[in-house]
Amino acid sequence: MKQGPAFFLFSVAGLAFASAAAADPRAQIRGEMDADLREQLVRAVGEVDGPPANRFEARGRARSAMQAAEALLRSEGYYQPVLEDEVEGEENPIAIVTVVPGRRFLIANPAVRWIEPEPDPTNAATAISEMGLTPGDPGRAVEVIAAEGRIVAGLNRRGYADAKAEPRRVVVDHATFSVQPTYNIASGQLVRLDGIRMETRGPTNAQWVAGLAPWSEGDVYDPEDVAELERRLLDTGVYDGVGVALAPVDQTTADGHRPIIVTLTDRPRRILEAGATFSTSGGSGVDAHWTWYNRFGRADTLVWEARLTDLDSRLGGSLSLPHWRNPGQTLTLAGALVNEDTDAYRRTALTASADLRQRLGKTSWFSYGIALDAGRYNENRFDPDTQQPVTLDRDLVILTGRGGFFMDRSDDPLNPTTGWRLLASAQPTAVTGEDTVFFLRAESQATAYIPLQQAKTVLAGRVRIGSIVGGSELTVPSDRLFYSGGGGSVRGYEFQGINPRLPDNTPRGGLSLFEASAEVRRTVWRNLQAVAFVDAGAIGFQEIPNLNNTRYGAGFGVRYLLSFGPIRADIAFPLDKREGDADFQVYVSIGQAF
Repeated sequence: MKQGPAFFLFSVAGLAFASAAAADPRAQIRGEMDADLREQLVRAVGEVDGPPANRFEARGRARSAMQAAEALLRSEGYYQPVLEDEVEGEENPIAIVTVVPGRRFLIANPAVRWIEPEPDPTNAATAISEMGLTPGDPGRAVEVIAAEGRIVAGLNRRGYADAKAEPRRVVVDHATFSVQPTYNIASGQLVRLDGIRMETRGPTNAQWVAGLAPWSEGDVYDPEDVAELERRLLDTGVYDGVGVALAPVDQTTADGHRPIIVTLTDRPRRILEAGATFSTSGGSGVDAHWTWYNRFGRADTLVWEARLTDLDSRLGGSLSLPHWRNPGQTLTLAGALVNEDTDAYRRTALTASADLRQRLGKTSWFSYGIALDAGRYNENRFDPDTQQPVTLDRDLVILTGRGGFFMDRSDDPLNPTTGWRLLASAQPTAVTGEDTVFFLRAESQATAYIPLQQAKTVLAGRVRIGSIVGGSELTVPSDRLFYSGGGGSVRGYEFQGINPRLPDNTPRGGLSLFEASAEVRRTVWRNLQAVAFVDAGAIGFQEIPNLNNTRYGAGFGVRYLLSFGPIRADIAFPLDKREGDADFQVYVSIGQAF
């Protein structure tokens, strides 16, 4: 019997939901204490695979559990606990630890002793204020240690790059139930920065790297500035490794400044890649990329591309110049000969574009640019005046202004579990040739992620809206109209499968778009997630989206979480199936659906 994709996904999901046998605690915790402390003790004691075989084994578990409990109590500031290990039962022995925590010790007068040379009074006072210990706080060991780290980190941020902690002295006074730490801190000298020193072989221009430094010669050392230079070099994607570090003290210059040493490990200068795709809905084909890295010595990327597919074939190239004129700003120049053959239209054109993208923070950005397309369009269209299908065969030149932004407040680019994202774009467009029209194409998408049950379950939602203002359905080129359906929009339908269709089954492009998705992602076993989802989409023929022809798809899937991101496998079913629609669609990719 032939087993289809649905059987496979059901089988994987079934395995994911199977749970392992429950583990037993190493020992029971008894005694009067608050719920939080009891929970900490249970975690510290740990679990075992099964109950003890005899009283001897139970006694051993009780003793080891008591030792773990005592260590936990002392770390939490309980320095006078009373603990007793016991065993109950003959045939089914139970290991027990009875705990009387006693009085909790509190912080009393933390002090800092500076080892020569001392920092200036202002920075010394500020570093002490960031210690984070207040008399009367619980005498937790982790906080005592962390306070020392905060002092050193505060000095580092204010230019004392060589600051370090010498062995601390902590007095635990059992008479006053207090913990009094004294920190011995050697701040070292205030560090001022010199320029960049490149210690690497490769084509990268040292002057270009120096221009990326977010400081000037003589500025006080700030570890965030050094980290920012490293981020800027890593952002280029050209280097296998980037090292940015302050030079040792013995390399201080005559004027008292210290250089920053930059070490770059270059990727292979040229990489040839080839691939093949197969899809029942989105077309199949082959493609090849020949990538040149650092051709001009400024972390540039030049890509030559050749693609032959059922839907989109092209021959072209692109040049990416990171940190163009300003740090975080990337100039991308691209050009291609394109041949598109979709159900809705066929297009053969020459394209050229130039875009500037400015990074905001780690993952957000805004961009602006211009594009020029010149080519021949063969389109099966619908004439709203005659209410009849028409065939257009026209030569067009299209000039497009491009602006957009992406705001990312989620926690992970490929597997978000909390936060939100907002993407928007606007494209004022002028068309000339055998037709003349001016219009604005605008589009936005918002996604949100809500974690539940300590992020074991994530509720994810997506809304996408688009509109074309100033053009008519018949005059706007087909490749600028809106289409919906497929793995990136409404699952369960083929590419462009949501759009209303002409009598010859050609998708009818629209002037407006509405899409929405809701998804529940549940971690069911280690790195495996089970997912259920509902998608909706509608294409309208006015500037404002029309929801009257909304179509829905629903399905389920699995995600296998790897270090770089999840592998996604979904099966989706059309809930408003029309003649010609498949019974289901299967999608496999890297990353969440949105």
